[in-house]
Amino acid sequence: MPKKTIYILALIIFAITLAACSNATENASSDNASDNRLSIVCTVFPQYDWVNQILGDQADNVDLTLLLDNGVDLHNYQPSAEDVAKISSCDLFIYVGGESDGWIDDALAEAINKDMVVINLLDVLGDSIKQEEIVEGMESEEEAAEGETAVEYDEHVWLSLKNAVTSCGAIKDALCQLDSAHADTYETNADSYLAELNALDAEYQQMVANAVRKTVVFGDRFPFRYLMDDYGIKYYAAFPGCSAETEASFKTVVFLAGKVDQLGLNSVIVVEGSDQSIAHTIIDNTADKDQQVLVLDSIQSITAADVRNGKNYLSVMRNNLDVLEEALN
Repeated sequence: MPKKTIYILALIIFAITLAACSNATENASSDNASDNRLSIVCTVFPQYDWVNQILGDQADNVDLTLLLDNGVDLHNYQPSAEDVAKISSCDLFIYVGGESDGWIDDALAEAINKDMVVINLLDVLGDSIKQEEIVEGMESEEEAAEGETAVEYDEHVWLSLKNAVTSCGAIKDALCQLDSAHADTYETNADSYLAELNALDAEYQQMVANAVRKTVVFGDRFPFRYLMDDYGIKYYAAFPGCSAETEASFKTVVFLAGKVDQLGLNSVIVVEGSDQSIAHTIIDNTADKDQQVLVLDSIQSITAADVRNGKNYLSVMRNNLDVLEEALN
């Protein structure tokens, strides 16, 4: 058995014991009003924010946890025993469901709360999910071991406003099921939020329809396939969205620089947190060498502290709209 699998199983066993002890303590303190609150656990920020928006004023009556609350993205996250224990005993658990969440199946199999409602976003989105894509000029990851044919899905489903609408519908239904006394509130809040999502989607469509260009170049990994595909924007990039690579070959740099020249682009785009070194190397290899570096936010590393400072899913997606408008004009 692989060492990583052994580690995860040991972690789960410890976490379930921890959760059981925690539940026993809570039951012994039933006079604590918070014991009756719904417990909701989300793996990534978009889910967390969507739940908050639908809860509205009821958020104060819910124990809502964001697991990736330290700036680490989905691909690098390792669960702690406390994380697994929270999942084991929660009422509603929301996760993406891709390769990065491979550890979750074992955690759910051993969950203490057998009545838990679980939302797997890839399952909810069904035919809307996309496979990881390698486009012309992009460096692929190391070849899979001989005989491996597993399909890897692009996990960044939240970067489609259309997917957000579908996901929020599933979250609203789950909240109504778990807390029927406040179902009308959840229905009203969800309707209002979906209207905002659809309005922003329309702004994206209008912006792209009026844009001078329809192609962008990324000097970075590319987690934005869902966003670009929604509006027919073509792209070139150094690496796929789930890549862990940080150094591009000279061949890749020259190819992307050639695309910047050929298409007359005024920018090279990177993902938040990038050191921008590949983007600047691409620019240095263009004819004019005067393009700017723009940053799109993949909404993977937002923390609760960012929320307190006013960030939310819609604000980041609006900022991404402004960045794309600048890149395409």
